[in-house]
Amino acid sequence: MDIRQRVGLRIRELRKNLGLTQEALAFKANLDKTYVNEVENGKRNISIVNLEKLAFALNANIKDFFANEVFDYNLS
Repeated sequence: MDIRQRVGLRIRELRKNLGLTQEALAFKANLDKTYVNEVENGKRNISIVNLEKLAFALNANIKDFFANEVFDYNLS
């Protein structure tokens, strides 16, 4: 699974935990719903600026966003 897919899964997880639709999340983050959909599905490279917008809209800071098993790597 590449990083785009992992980021998308994490966004979807946080969004669903808050009971938000993609449309509601897009509105809170001031982004297009299509963009949010494509990010969640791993079809878009997300900029750090838009990642911050989404994290804020999801009530998560960047550190907490990446503190998840989906980003755990076995580097040994």
